[in-house]
Amino acid sequence: MVACGAIARHVTDVAGRRGWPVDVVPLPPLLHNRPDRIAAAVEREVVRLRARYARVAVGYADCGTYGALDEVCARWAVPRLAGADCYTVFAGTARMRAVLEEEPGTYVLTDYLAASFTRSVVVELGLDRYPELRDDYFGHYRRVVWLAQHPTPGLRAAAERAAGVLGLPLQEVVVGDVLLERAVGELVARTAEGQADRPSPPRAGGGTVRPPRPRP
Repeated sequence: MVACGAIARHVTDVAGRRGWPVDVVPLPPLLHNRPDRIAAAVEREVVRLRARYARVAVGYADCGTYGALDEVCARWAVPRLAGADCYTVFAGTARMRAVLEEEPGTYVLTDYLAASFTRSVVVELGLDRYPELRDDYFGHYRRVVWLAQHPTPGLRAAAERAAGVLGLPLQEVVVGDVLLERAVGELVARTAEGQADRPSPPRAGGGTVRPPRPRP
């Protein structure tokens, strides 16, 4: 499974817990800062893995590709995670709609984003060098909502620091991994059904499958 690096650890944990024979191949999570590059990066990895695996799936939602990722999946006949983004994968569409309807100016954190906020947001947006840009980027936000998969004290402190950087109040919404587990299960089932009769491609070129990277 070619997975977004921001959820790859969660997918690996779910697959291991359920005993699914899934090798998770993560792509750099910072691709989310340039979603126009996600589809091409996924396609390169799908092509590489199809030379080694009879079944390949994509562990991404649309993630801001505006249909480009669906075009890749259709071209190579591989399924992807259902949903618009990782927030809906973790929290569900209805719950995310309610969160944003309650306060449209909501900045959303996942466990990964809370833990990696300095690298993923502060450094990437240059706020470490130009802190005065904070209000230009985040001036219209009114709160931070942390979709907590594993609300440990360490992650809670990281989410509080992230909200502090933005100068916004933090609200914690515990979502766990239940919906992610269901989504991954559906993806595994669709992959098995959709590619069960496809002959294994020749083992040509390509390196070895990378192990999941540890979550920052």
